[in-house]
Amino acid sequence: MKINSKDFRVREGDKVNLKKWPTLVDPVYKSKEQYHKLLGEHVAELSSRQQLPFASNRHAVLLIFQAMDAAGKDGAIRHVMSGVNPQGCQVFSFKHPSAGELQHDFLWRTTRDLPERGRIGIFNRSYYEEVLIARVHPEILVGEGIPDAPHDDKTVWHGRYRSIVNLERHLHTNGTRIIKFFLHLSEEEQRKRFLARLTSLRRTGSSAMPISRSGNSGSIT
Repeated sequence: MKINSKDFRVREGDKVNLKKWPTLVDPVYKSKEQYHKLLGEHVAELSSRQQLPFASNRHAVLLIFQAMDAAGKDGAIRHVMSGVNPQGCQVFSFKHPSAGELQHDFLWRTTRDLPERGRIGIFNRSYYEEVLIARVHPEILVGEGIPDAPHDDKTVWHGRYRSIVNLERHLHTNGTRIIKFFLHLSEEEQRKRFLARLTSLRRTGSSAMPISRSGNSGSIT
């Protein structure tokens, strides 16, 4: 089976209801051996294509990964990007903003890590956290010191969405191509993965289970 990217692509302006979006698709491989073979072929192709933007020095590529807890962002980045030259690729993870980061506008900490022309940048989480986690943790919004902006004010979120759209259009105009990935999984699969984590923690004698900043296993992080 060949993957048709159109089956997974969401265009600008499309409306998406994740509850209706499938979390399972027909397998594209018949065995682990075939999987590793396909992965190797795709990684090799990605490695060769990496030379194109580097040689032209006209475009940058920004890959954004967002996902539900336990969806496997780290593993996806590690496997897919394993064949890419690390000199031309950087990965940045964005967790709870630091005290220093809160002194800047909400886009500052991500825009400072944007890839330069000829390179690939990968965001493990991104500025979308600022319209997700900040809603669950209003203290983040308070810490940002936004004047006259209560966390439940819809104008705050509308303004942030508009800022994000404007930023991405600005980047596109100036040569940065943005590809966003949302790793979607069902609640049942998420439950299985959490249980597997707990089992692993028990075997290693650890007593704490890593959770998201939202403190909610169903959150988007």
